[in-house]
Amino acid sequence: MKTNSMQAPETGIEGNRARALSLAAFLLATIVFAHSAPAQTPAPAMQLSKTIVLSGITGKFDHLAYDPLGNRLFVAATGNHSVEVVDLKTDKIQQSIGGLGKPHGLAWVSSTGSLYVADGSLAELQVYKGAPLALAGKIKLSDDADDMVFDEAHHRLYVGHGTGDAANPANIAVIDTDKFILVANLSVATHPEALDIDARTGRVFANIADSSEVAVIDTAANAIAAHWKLTKAANNVPMAFDAEHNLLFVACRTPGTVLALDAATGKEVSIQPSAGGVDDLFYDSTLRRVYASSGAGEVDAYQLDAAKSLHPLGAVHTVTGAKTALFVGAQNLLYVAVPGTGQSFSEVRAYAPAKVGEK
Repeated sequence: MKTNSMQAPETGIEGNRARALSLAAFLLATIVFAHSAPAQTPAPAMQLSKTIVLSGITGKFDHLAYDPLGNRLFVAATGNHSVEVVDLKTDKIQQSIGGLGKPHGLAWVSSTGSLYVADGSLAELQVYKGAPLALAGKIKLSDDADDMVFDEAHHRLYVGHGTGDAANPANIAVIDTDKFILVANLSVATHPEALDIDARTGRVFANIADSSEVAVIDTAANAIAAHWKLTKAANNVPMAFDAEHNLLFVACRTPGTVLALDAATGKEVSIQPSAGGVDDLFYDSTLRRVYASSGAGEVDAYQLDAAKSLHPLGAVHTVTGAKTALFVGAQNLLYVAVPGTGQSFSEVRAYAPAKVGEK
């Protein structure tokens, strides 16, 4: 009887030990599987394609332009007081246009082989032609000459300049590029930031950041036809036009926001948050996406749906201060200008848009 009474407890203990060992083995297998299984996080909407090192160049950048025939990228190196001409076949600097003050806006006109440079501190518009590019003329503007857009139908360039005070009034200059003369100065309330054009209707849009409005220019009349006051955000700096859906995308800094406006009425139809300090904005007509490049060191991507609403696709982290960029649809690449420091040279990083969910 004693033997039987001793065996029963031993059997219970062994059973508990077996169950404990089985549970431990199960938990261990679960942990191993969890670590070995592939992550299910979605791929970013943009992936780094290549990095172009601008040897010898440091400091901040402003806007960029592209020459499709020569496959060249023009980069306004404000910190270096130059415009760098990058050969995209070799990814090397082909030419450095020096002696500038603070180059801001750039425009390349393929039909005449002309590069236009708006210099903010020299307060002038310059045109460069030839091979290599050489100064062919300049027109005096006001301080803070900035972004510009080319109206190919009328061979005119629209250039934002001036700060808005009495000594330096804010205007949008209209330049006849055939004669290279100032045709008109269209007065606006405060400094004009980004400009874009709807070539079908002959309208130029201009962000007037300090007054939180969009000025609409009738290119046939060379006159401002409308002022669209923003209601959902302020300090609107970059913009991008979508001809297919007749939308104007505007990025604001207060707060960080991307807006979609009905380009016929100015009505705000969609809004999404963005990183701080957005300085450039582009529309990808192939994928129907918007890309916002910011000084916070991010490129935010958004998907446009059939109802004309924007949906965030996530952000690609770049470098703090890399605020300016250029989307080249023919190459399916977004070029982001990365400022250099005393320890490293400046770069241009090329990002390729990816389909959502691609690995």
